Amino acid sequence: MALNEEMELRDLFEIIRKRLGLIALITAVSLLISAIVSFFLLDDVYETSTTLMVGKTQNSQTNTIEYNDILANQKLVNTYSEIAKSDRVLDKVIEKLQLELKPSDLRKKITVASVKETEIIRITVEDTDPGFATDLANAIAEVFMKEVIDIMKLDNVQVIDVAKIPEEPVKPKPLLNIAIAGVLGLMLGLGMVFLIEYLDNTIKMSEDIEKYLELPVLGVIPMYEEQ
Repeated sequence: MALNEEMELRDLFEIIRKRLGLIALITAVSLLISAIVSFFLLDDVYETSTTLMVGKTQNSQTNTIEYNDILANQKLVNTYSEIAKSDRVLDKVIEKLQLELKPSDLRKKITVASVKETEIIRITVEDTDPGFATDLANAIAEVFMKEVIDIMKLDNVQVIDVAKIPEEPVKPKPLLNIAIAGVLGLMLGLGMVFLIEYLDNTIKMSEDIEKYLELPVLGVIPMYEEQ
C-alpha cells in the first residue's frame, strides 16, 4: 500500500515537472494581468470618517445620565444609521453641496456603523476624490444632527471627530491583488495540467503498457539522432 502511494505521488510530481513551463506561463500571465489592472485601470479610492455621539442631555436635577437611557440609545444606533442614509438627510446634503447626484448614488459611498457597544456612530465615506469624500462626510454629519433631533426628539447630538482629508488611498492594494492573482494562477495552472493529463490517453512509455494494458513488454526500439 505504501509503495503504491509512493508511486502515485511520484507520478504527480512527474506530471508537474513535465508541464512546469505551462504552469509558470499561466501564473506569470495572471500576475501580469493583476498588475496592469491594479496599477493602471483601477482608480484610487480614499476613505474618511466622522464620529458623532447621539443621546440625551444630563438630568438637570441629578446632573447625571440615566443608565437606562444609555442602553436605549445603544439599541437605537441602527435606527440612527438608517436615518443618516435616508433620502430625507441625503436630499438636504445634495442641496447643501450643490451636487448633481441622486440619494441612491450617495448611499453607495456611505457606511454608517456603531462604535462597539457605545452611543457613538461612525459615518464613513469612500470616493475617488479625497476632498469630496471629506466634504460629504462632514455634510452628512451636520444634516444628520439636525434631522435626528427633530425625528427622535433628542437634545444631545454632538460631533466628536470631524472628517479630515485622507492622504493615502485605501483601494486598490496592488501588492495584495498581485499575491492573490499569483496563487490563483498557480492553482489554475495545476488544474489545467492535471486536466490535460487526464484527457491524454496515449501511450508514451513502456511502463504505460504494463500499467494500463497489463501486458508484458517484449522489446523496445530506441530512437537515435541522425549524425
